[in-house]
Order: sequence, then C-alpha cells, then structure tokens
Amino acid sequence: MPNWNEVLRELSAERDRTSSPLDAVRRRYLNALFEHTGRNVIAYYSGFLSKPGIQLLDINDEDMNGFMMAVHKLDRSRGLDLFLHTPGGSIASTQAIVRYLQSMFNCDIRAVIPQIAMSAGTMIACSCKKILLGKQSSLGPVNPQVRGIPAAAVLQEFRQALRECKADPTAILVWREILQQYRPTFLRQCEQAIKWTNQFVQEQLENVVFVYRPQPPREPASEAR
Repeated sequence: MPNWNEVLRELSAERDRTSSPLDAVRRRYLNALFEHTGRNVIAYYSGFLSKPGIQLLDINDEDMNGFMMAVHKLDRSRGLDLFLHTPGGSIASTQAIVRYLQSMFNCDIRAVIPQIAMSAGTMIACSCKKILLGKQSSLGPVNPQVRGIPAAAVLQEFRQALRECKADPTAILVWREILQQYRPTFLRQCEQAIKWTNQFVQEQLENVVFVYRPQPPREPASEAR
C-alpha cells in the first residue's frame, strides 16, 4: 500500500496526461481492487479532517442520489465493498442509505475503513456483514447529534445539573445560564435520537452481522449415565 508521498508523486505524474488526475488515480486503484476481489467497490468519503465544521461533509439526504448513481447498472450479484471515511451525520439519512444498499445487494456488503468512520459512519459499518480495518483504522461511539450537539452529552450535563441543584440549591446560580438553553422539546429530541440509534444498531447487529458470523462447532451431547 503506497504512503501519502507516493500518492502525491503519482498524482503529479498523472497531471501531464489528464485534467482530472485525482479521479484517474482513484479509478485506477478501485478498478485494481475490483479485479482482485470480483466485488463491486464504492468509495464514500469526505474531507472532514481537512475542512472541519462544514455540515455538507456529513451524511445527509443528498448522498442518496450519489449512491443511486453509483449502484446503477452494477452487477448486484457480486456484492459490495463499501469504503467509508466519514464523521457521521443524519440518523434518518444513514438509515435510508443502509436500507437501500441492503436491498440492492441482498445484505452482501463489506465495510472497509481506511482510517476513520465515526458516529453514523460506525452505524453504516455495523450494518455490513463484515468490517475490514487496518491497524491505523478506527470506529467511533455511536453518538447521535441534535442541532450539532452530542445528544448523550446534553442529557449527561442536564442530569448532573439536577443532582448538584438538589444537593445544593445555590448551585442553580451556576447552572441557570446552561439550563436555559435546554428546552423540554430539545431534551426529548436528544432522548429519541439516542433510542432510535441504539435500536437501529441493535437490529443491524442481530439481523446482519451476527447472522454471517461463523458459529462455533457444537460439542456432542454426553450420554446420560
């Protein structure tokens, strides 16, 4: 596997032959992988590490159009190797994408994580029958966000405020500014996002991941004496 400097040199050499060197190099390696495995390959990634804070780099409903275009005319009997590099994104969009890909490839999907697949990216990986990781790869906690704020952190902070205020009523002076940001509807949205996420991941693990997991051989039953 080439390192980043080797890839940059290859891109530099490709500029003399095409106006889109990045696309040419990417297609070359994806095609080489297809020739090696015989499986369809889709690379789904964003530049969230180099361009932090841009919401369009997160998983969203627009991505469904990209997946539909990529899947169109593929031989779906070959299965799919899905490269993931994403910070996560919308739960609803993630669920829709997973359902679509599973229906197209009959759940014959392997997730390949070259570096990072966080939050909803981890949800997608947990919806595949296999997850392929390198020593440098990492998945993240399935931590849904509501209005760009981690839902679990919001609930944890709110419960901490309740505990401290019950133990010492004067603590409300410290917590007032923070608690004023937490409307009941917002707290309910955080609870629902966590519940929705956990239910979806549990469903995928039970119905996809563990279904394809090899079962250990059963020991023969001992005869009763």
